[in-house]
Order: sequence, then structure tokens, then C-alpha cells
Amino acid sequence: MAHRLAEVVPVALPVALRPAPTDGNVVTFTKPFISTEELAAVLQVDPSTVRRWRTAQPLQGPPFINLSERVTVYSAEDIQHWLATRRVVPGAAK
Repeated sequence: MAHRLAEVVPVALPVALRPAPTDGNVVTFTKPFISTEELAAVLQVDPSTVRRWRTAQPLQGPPFINLSERVTVYSAEDIQHWLATRRVVPGAAK
């Protein structure tokens, strides 16, 4: 029997996040995939911003997975990598 997305990836907010024990600047996720709305909540932007990133040319935002025409999810690992590549350390960015 095929699972519906809502059964595999819960979309209820708030996003299940917890600070990493070693670095308060790291975001860790308690599930492998999150929805557009959950990603928007993590980044503190409107969900329409995340959707716009997916359709911009060139593409912006973290890598995404289109499960169907109407369902897009984001890998927690991809989000962490994407955030890490955008980290700026004041004084070191010269």
C-alpha cells in the first residue's frame, strides 16, 4: 500500500527543531524531510518567498524534491549544507 505524504512527512507547525548540543548556531532537524511551510518557519520568511526561490532563474534557495506537481519537500541534510555555505563570519569576510 502506498503511503500518502501526510503520513510520511508530518506538516504540522511548529517545526521540530532543537539546538545542536555543541554549537548553538547549528539547526538540527528531527525528521529527514520538511515542507515548504516548515522551511519558511525555520528561515523566518513567508512561504511564498520559498516558492519564489524554486521558480526564479537561476534557481535560488536550498535543493528541493518535487514529489508531485503540488508537493515539494526539502531534505534536512540539504538545508543544513545550504545554510552552511551562506554563513558569513564577521571580520573573516574580506
